[in-house]
Amino acid sequence: MSHQTGIQASEDVKDTFARARYGQYRILKIVIENEQLVVGSSRQPAESWENDYDSFVLPLLEDKQPCYVLYRLDSQNAQGYEWIFIAWSPDHSHVRQKMLYAATRATLKKEFGGGHIKDEVFGTTKVQVEVGVDTKHQTLQGVAFPLAKEAIQALEKLKNKQLNYVQLQIDIKNETIVLASTLHTDLKDLPNRIPKDSARYHFFLYKHSHEGDYLESIVFIYSMPGYTCSIRERMLYSSCKSPLLEIVERQLWMQIMRKIEIDNGDELTPDFLYEEVHPKHHAHKQNFAKPKGPAGKRGIRRLIRGPADSETPTD
Repeated sequence: MSHQTGIQASEDVKDTFARARYGQYRILKIVIENEQLVVGSSRQPAESWENDYDSFVLPLLEDKQPCYVLYRLDSQNAQGYEWIFIAWSPDHSHVRQKMLYAATRATLKKEFGGGHIKDEVFGTTKVQVEVGVDTKHQTLQGVAFPLAKEAIQALEKLKNKQLNYVQLQIDIKNETIVLASTLHTDLKDLPNRIPKDSARYHFFLYKHSHEGDYLESIVFIYSMPGYTCSIRERMLYSSCKSPLLEIVERQLWMQIMRKIEIDNGDELTPDFLYEEVHPKHHAHKQNFAKPKGPAGKRGIRRLIRGPADSETPTD
């Protein structure tokens, strides 16, 4: 159907694509104007692709206007840098616009070079948060999946110190955050709770002494084992993280003392956890040597969903 629209890339777009393939840009927004594909917006890289994603992609998505977004990863294949192709077609846009953009997708991919596209995303709505029957919907930065009832109950018990550990995972098929484990966990057990092949959210009641005082502090741990996870999973977990914490802190009124990101459970030594919770007192704790900080890749952030989510990479 793409050839039926007669829409082609402008010379400016072709020149921009050529520079983009050599890594000049982090993101390109392409729109249809006057029956041509034109560059609506572009930005050069600021940080890593994971860190740039949220602040670069989300502001480009309009509630009633479709567009295409090309987002560059830091990885390369034989043809050059790899890209994610996002086709944004919001529910409230005009039907004719939706059809026009749908019919021109193949043209854009051909002009850009399909070999550079590592993954594709089709999005129609920004996801909203719902906690409980009486909670109003809220649109948050990133994407928020609803929390399953069992997950909310477990977090409430953790807040009330009836549990000391809660692990949550994303049910990708059903687009919800569900309870994975509430197994009683001592500090020495914590590294073994971190999966080596999938991402998780962990809430741990950290019981310890600090300057003579006994403390019980809730620590949030986001574990993402780098590239053993698919791009889709990394996008989901990374982008759902902030909305999840928004719910936990502002709606469930749980005080989180520290938020930590790790690649694997080996990082969770007693020394590391103590320093994360009390970083200013490192000089006074000679028996705690500063461990190697978290390293490795973080997932890029998912922000949109559409009906293709069960079939396509991030939606």
